[in-house]
Amino acid sequence: MLRVVKPRNARSKRAMEAREPKEVEDARTVIFVKGTHTGETLNAVMKDLIALKRPHAVSFSKKNEIRPFEDSSSLDFWAQKNDASLFVVGQHSKKRPNNLVFARMYDNRVLDMIEVGVTKFIPMSEFKTPKCTPGHRPLIHFASDLFDSHPRFIQLKSLLLDFFNGEKMEAVCLTGLEYVISISLGPTPPNLSLDSSSDTELPPVHIRAFTLKLLASGVRTPRVELVPMGPSIDLTMRRHQPADPDVLKRAMKQPKLKQDEISKGVGKRVKNVEVDEMGD
Repeated sequence: MLRVVKPRNARSKRAMEAREPKEVEDARTVIFVKGTHTGETLNAVMKDLIALKRPHAVSFSKKNEIRPFEDSSSLDFWAQKNDASLFVVGQHSKKRPNNLVFARMYDNRVLDMIEVGVTKFIPMSEFKTPKCTPGHRPLIHFASDLFDSHPRFIQLKSLLLDFFNGEKMEAVCLTGLEYVISISLGPTPPNLSLDSSSDTELPPVHIRAFTLKLLASGVRTPRVELVPMGPSIDLTMRRHQPADPDVLKRAMKQPKLKQDEISKGVGKRVKNVEVDEMGD
């Protein structure tokens, strides 16, 4: 446990206030941790994920003896010390080759975890195409109904959204959309059930990244083409740790509206107006 430090000057006070909970949180900082042994493939995967997450990515250069599913105390310590809310732990072993663990934190404690295995990988360097600008927020596309129906893939979708999302935006400029991350699934087994606990029955996950190319279309709206940017990653689902219902309820709690927001009509239900899933 870290001791409680009182600010000694205005600068340290501002730094501590920046770590306090906010109504609109900043972009999540992700820490990439290498286990005692990581192969060439796993190092390349983590390198490309860091490139997609910059500048909100921190990479630990030293190897660490860590097993998140057995003991997560190291993650709790690093989360509090570095003000990070997401971890990616890479570890290669004979039992679980090319293993990645995505861990999400709440209040400097592990909220939930998902373990995946890298089965196929093509790095960004092999795609001789333009790359996205670091720090830009991508469009994310989930191409399967299982992401809204199966509990394992609902958890994966929520975690990947937190991983790739950046700062909250009030509006979007069309020319500011630079790349798309497409996440799809392989063929679904016919005997797959919603309460399936066997990882071997779950379809593989395919992650692809494309840059957007705007072309003339003869009208005001340009024609959009997708150009493969890389990386190309195929994953298999392994172990997982769901979030505790009580802790998840606290993590999802929204702040109450302020008096000035109520006077402006924020939060009031507007009659005869429907909003779809895209916010339109």
